[in-house]
Amino acid sequence: MTKATAAVGDPPYLRIAAAIRRRITDGDLAPGDRVPSTRRIAAEWGVALATATRALAALRQEGLVEARPRIGTVVAGSAPAAPPRRPPAPGAHPEQGLSLERIVRAGVEIADAEGISALTMRGVAARLGVGAMSTYRYVPGKEDLVLHMADAAFGEAAYPAPDTAGDWRSRVELGARTLWGLYRRHPWLAQVGSLTRPLLVPNLMVHGEWVLGAFDGHGLDATALFDVHVLLYSHIQGLAVHLEREAQAEAATGQSEDQWMDSRAPALRHLAESGRFPTFTKVVAAFEDGYDLRLDALFELSLRTLLDGLTPLVEGRNS
Repeated sequence: MTKATAAVGDPPYLRIAAAIRRRITDGDLAPGDRVPSTRRIAAEWGVALATATRALAALRQEGLVEARPRIGTVVAGSAPAAPPRRPPAPGAHPEQGLSLERIVRAGVEIADAEGISALTMRGVAARLGVGAMSTYRYVPGKEDLVLHMADAAFGEAAYPAPDTAGDWRSRVELGARTLWGLYRRHPWLAQVGSLTRPLLVPNLMVHGEWVLGAFDGHGLDATALFDVHVLLYSHIQGLAVHLEREAQAEAATGQSEDQWMDSRAPALRHLAESGRFPTFTKVVAAFEDGYDLRLDALFELSLRTLLDGLTPLVEGRNS
């Protein structure tokens, strides 16, 4: 039996890995091509997500595939026809060196590449090449793991000393753009924690403290101060939610945003020709190539609009 084949008695994940490996070595999947996602593997082979994740982890360990954030798992830049098996060092054990930090990092990598819904404790263990129950010695379950992941992700950005940050508006703009950048880097972040049940993790509090400090000292009482903070945060999170939702929709339908809109052209035309929505019809007709929904541009427009609207409140209270 060669590396590219698997015996009937082999575990399911090895048979799946062998099948995908054949597609790569036969040239059906070229470097840079997306390989089946964990969801697709689970559906195509009728296995659990953890088994699908373990199959991809095996191919990653061989160097055949690599995870790319917001794209998924793709064929690596060069795909050897028969990658050599690298035996573990004498006396080495996969669980040696296992730590909470490594587990959290693996969880973030999975969520970045596949979305938060693809995250499982078994999948993390498979990615690290350890036993399914090993990770539970460091974190009780997925809910706690997500909290650690969110804290780590929010901790990737820091702020300057408050006395060097300029006026309140400059400070709020920096805080807002910093959060937006983190959501851009980790779109799943916007999916964890709601406005009414926020994430109580230290590194998110760092961002909240920064914005609260920018508004503090301008005559706002405690309620008004927290209201404007929640307004700003909820707006950024609300826009960022759509980053992950679009990725999920594309994975589920196999259609890009443009392809999906093209497939809905008859329904859109029916609405426009109904005569019930004249303003909508006029606006849509003005777009030669359709409306380009750009979340980054909307973020900048909304940030300016929000801060313009808050300026009389903030500066008027301090006059």
